[in-house]
Amino acid sequence: MMVNSIEDPHCTFDPDEDKIKEECGVFGIFGIDNAASMTALGLHALQHRGQEACGIATSDGDTFHTERHFGLVGDNFTGDDPSSRLPGFISIGHNRYSTAGGQRTLRNVQPLYAEFHSGGFALAHNGHITNAYTIRDQLNEAGALFQSTSDTEVVLHLIARGKSGEFIDRFISAIRQVEGGYAFVGMTKNTLVGARDRLGIRPLLIGRLGDSYVLASETVALDMISAEFVREVEPGEVVAINSDGIRSFRAFPKSEPRPCIFEFVYFARPDSVVNGKSVYDVRKRMGKKLAMEAPADVDVIIPVPDSGVPAALGFSQETGIPFELGIIRNHYVGRTFIQPTQQIRDMGVRLKHSANRAMIDGKRVLLVDDSIVRGTTSTKIVRMIKAAGAKEVHFRSASPPIKHPDHYGIDMPTKEKLIAANYSLEAMTEMLEVDSLGFLSVEGLYWAMGEKFRELNTPQYTDHCFTGDYPTPLIDRDRKLLDSTNQLSFLVEVA
Repeated sequence: MMVNSIEDPHCTFDPDEDKIKEECGVFGIFGIDNAASMTALGLHALQHRGQEACGIATSDGDTFHTERHFGLVGDNFTGDDPSSRLPGFISIGHNRYSTAGGQRTLRNVQPLYAEFHSGGFALAHNGHITNAYTIRDQLNEAGALFQSTSDTEVVLHLIARGKSGEFIDRFISAIRQVEGGYAFVGMTKNTLVGARDRLGIRPLLIGRLGDSYVLASETVALDMISAEFVREVEPGEVVAINSDGIRSFRAFPKSEPRPCIFEFVYFARPDSVVNGKSVYDVRKRMGKKLAMEAPADVDVIIPVPDSGVPAALGFSQETGIPFELGIIRNHYVGRTFIQPTQQIRDMGVRLKHSANRAMIDGKRVLLVDDSIVRGTTSTKIVRMIKAAGAKEVHFRSASPPIKHPDHYGIDMPTKEKLIAANYSLEAMTEMLEVDSLGFLSVEGLYWAMGEKFRELNTPQYTDHCFTGDYPTPLIDRDRKLLDSTNQLSFLVEVA
């Protein structure tokens, strides 16, 4: 049968266009003289979570200092010791992901800062508040003046309107009013604050470096500064860290956690440990189970770099089929190099990926990737492999078909642009121009996570992209208030 082409000749080519992008990474540290330098190092380790902008805020106990920049951490916080520009013993930092569209504006780069009657407060946020627009509407009617289009600013306004005298109580009251998946790292002039949503959708952990405490999105940030892992911030928990140590508060009653399963599929660095599980080991197990569920009679297994490597290794080890680096990635091509010309678009995926012909020519090839979103980049890679002489090209996804958009801080297309949400397996096979196509099952994904099965009533993970099971109210979506001109998350920017 004939199916629609997934090519868009009018679209500027982005080699990573078919990859899902996380919203950001957060980091905080308390009780060390060079807090800004440690924060810069932590953000560097979390660079994969956001490449558009970065920021650091510090306090020396009396004065707040902050820098916010577009670009990478290494481009903005190297050279002179950042601590010489940003003195203080307490610091928080933020990496912002590269937006899918809209206009960049420095007002939305975090940490955000507000001056309350009790003193200053800086805040950084990973995730998305799903009722931010609704709350913002209410606050505007009450006379609030917003300085950004970020959903994070809603929390600052809620804190400002808190009636309790102690800051931590006002902070807890504020986050009790918001829905969604989030991890907050904030600071007063003498206290580091962390908070996680009631289901633990977005990650946040506690580490220790000597007498100093650390908050971070992933364990790789701890490894970078030689800090030791202490524990995860519990779902619904708020922690306050100061010279007296750590205090823990319950913003929400304890419930069964549902961390985001996409941390294991794609977001987290493979050398991270998330919820006690090695991300690398889980991804290898995804490949192992994929080989059981969707085998292929091929000569060589080739990963789509870099995220497909662990799963391809698992597939190879399970089947005994040789694993080869049949695609070489050019890590030195930046987005600014890519120009919207037809000639560059025609070059396609070769800007970042090139075929290793010696491993491909005359062979039946199996390509393994972490996921398939739109299918656009997958098709370009398939064509590249065929041009390198492959006799057959088969494709396997180490995650289930993505059929539903995200509303918790993931840059994901609408359902209309998700290939698996709109086409049958047969149609997708034809669109991707492959000899066969296969996906890991939802049950197989849970097997890779070490679970016997997916609990139907209380799933162990947030897996809505595959199942449509959203674990929190999507108030803004349900009100149909979000559009391309006034989105209040990082997914679309407005000046």
